[in-house]
Amino acid sequence: MKTESIIVRKTYSFAIEIIVLYKHLVNVKREFVLSKQLLRSGTSIGANVNEGVAAISKKDFVYKLSISVKEARETIYWLNLLRDSEYIDNIHFEKICNSCIEILRILNSIILTTKKRYFNNTRQ
Repeated sequence: MKTESIIVRKTYSFAIEIIVLYKHLVNVKREFVLSKQLLRSGTSIGANVNEGVAAISKKDFVYKLSISVKEARETIYWLNLLRDSEYIDNIHFEKICNSCIEILRILNSIILTTKKRYFNNTRQ
């Protein structure tokens, strides 16, 4: 049985953090619009990583992880809006945003390594 990758575990844990924050924003802060966007993008990161793990080719793998990168960047955008509009405080923002930035760095590293290993650099 293949061991689950670090990025799969980290994105799953991150999705749980996003869900907990979403529940807090909806139930306590009564914020429904930004929190829904955050929920969608924050949980989509791991969903696309999982699709990438099951990719039919290395090109498909890179494509799915690239979507995860876009979703992570979008998640950071929503987190910034929630912090700057005072729906979340700096302590919660820093914790979850740092997790997202770590995931973003890992994803970028995986994509870069995969491209270097499997593709002609002149075509990328």
